[in-house]
Amino acid sequence: MILQLENVSKVVPSADGELVLLDHLSFSIDKGESIAIVGRSGSGKSTLLGLMAGLDHASSGSINFAGQRLESLDEEALALLRAKHVGFVFQSFQLLQSLTALENVMLPLELAGGSNAENQAKQWLEKVGLGHRIEHYPSKLSGGEQQRVAVARAFAAKPAVLFADEPTGSLDAATGEQVADLLFDLNREVGTTLVLVTHDQQLADRCGRQIRIEAGKIVTEATA
Repeated sequence: MILQLENVSKVVPSADGELVLLDHLSFSIDKGESIAIVGRSGSGKSTLLGLMAGLDHASSGSINFAGQRLESLDEEALALLRAKHVGFVFQSFQLLQSLTALENVMLPLELAGGSNAENQAKQWLEKVGLGHRIEHYPSKLSGGEQQRVAVARAFAAKPAVLFADEPTGSLDAATGEQVADLLFDLNREVGTTLVLVTHDQQLADRCGRQIRIEAGKIVTEATA
C-alpha cells in the first residue's frame, strides 16, 4: 500500500458558514495500481488530489503516504516528500516557458540531486517520442508534444505515485489517446502508481479501479 485515507474531510469557509468539499473519505491505493477518481466538475476530485499529494491540508482525518502521515509534516517535509515520491501531469502542461523540452525534464532530476540529469532527460524524451525536439521551447511545441514533455518530466524522477489531473482534457481525441497510451505504458513499465483525476469515462475505464465522487462523498468504488 502506498496511500491510505482515513475519514478525510475538507471544509472551507463560505458566505453561509462552511462549505464541505470532501466528506469523510476512506480508501487505500496499492503500489503499482492504476486508479481513476471520477465525477462531475465541482464534485471534489481535484481537491482530493491536492490532499493526497500533500499540496493542501485536510480539515480532519488522516492521510498516510509512503509510511508518513501527511498531517504531521511541516511544509519543508511535505516538499521533500513530493520531490522524492511524487510526479504530476496537469491539463495545462505546466511547463516552464523559458526552458527547452530537455531543460524542463532535467529540472526535477537536478532538484533531486541526481547525477547525469541531461542523459536521463534525453532518454525519457526518447521514450515519449520527442528525441528530435529536445531543444525546442514549449511555445514551439504542439499541445500533444507539450503534454508528452510533461509526462517525461513526471516519470523521469521515478516517482512512487504519479498524479494526473485531467491529463487529456485540453487535447483532441486522437492526441489524448496517444498521451493516455503513454501514461499506461509507463505505469506498467516503471511500476509507478497512477492516480488519474478525470471526467472522461473512457480514460477512467482503462484504470484497474474507479472511485466515483459526488458532492464530496464516495458513491461507488469498482474494480475493472
